[in-house]
Amino acid sequence: MRISLQLPVFKFPGGTPAIAPTLKTVAQTADAGGFYSLWVMDHFFQLGMGLGPDEDPMLEGYSTLSFMAGLTERVMLGTLVTGVIYRYPAVLVKTVTTLDVLSGGRAYLGIGAAWYEHEAKSLGIPYPSTRERFEMLEDALRLAHQMWQGDRTAFDGAHVHAEQPISSPQPLSQPHPPILIGGMGERKTLRPAAQYADAVNFFGRAGAETLQQKLSVLREHCDALGRDFDAIEKTTLNTVHIAPGEMSAADVIALCREQASLGFTHAIFNMPNVHEITPVETMVKEVIPAVAGI
Repeated sequence: MRISLQLPVFKFPGGTPAIAPTLKTVAQTADAGGFYSLWVMDHFFQLGMGLGPDEDPMLEGYSTLSFMAGLTERVMLGTLVTGVIYRYPAVLVKTVTTLDVLSGGRAYLGIGAAWYEHEAKSLGIPYPSTRERFEMLEDALRLAHQMWQGDRTAFDGAHVHAEQPISSPQPLSQPHPPILIGGMGERKTLRPAAQYADAVNFFGRAGAETLQQKLSVLREHCDALGRDFDAIEKTTLNTVHIAPGEMSAADVIALCREQASLGFTHAIFNMPNVHEITPVETMVKEVIPAVAGI
């Protein structure tokens, strides 16, 4: 089982001057220790939901990934996930391509339909209806595949129209950076995931029964489309607090085994005390070796 690290919080002891050196230490520890990938959210201020208030520090996702790309050698890098409303799709493809080329072929394209209306309206970002956002998502997925195939013919989608979608250089990843779709909607998210994605991400906190149901629906969509269900990487996002009186390495290993038994092959974790580095080192020394063979 692959083990990865998400960094959704940048409020570290020492304030703003501590952000860059803390990220450097975390990224390099994860890279050297066998984590498969590093992820950041693609948001512009903090989300609440236990992560912190709006005014807490939040870094722009692709700048942060580029910073970490220069500090690491092995880990994959991606957003979990980019809202399709935030960037013109062709520009997003170019951004991910640049990350892939400069990291030596280590980029994911993490993408979803966007959901955080408060953030969008606060920053003056248009926030279309649910129907339109999912149409935009399908446009972006189709355009990414076209551009990464080197096809420069005019693209005409429901919302995106590109006269000559040039992508040069092409990514180092072959056939292209893996596309991960985040979300658990059975019709609007999992159907395009079955058609276009190389990976999906579900919230681990949803519980075993719900996760199993979502995988079953994804399989049904794959069958209907003639897509190989096993060709899609199944990932989960989990929060673990490794500390005395909280969770132990054994607890995390048990969680990994449970999710692997459902059919997941890649567990992504965030940790509220990641800045202490000790939790990252515990994952490296105890969790990653224990689940490598699952």
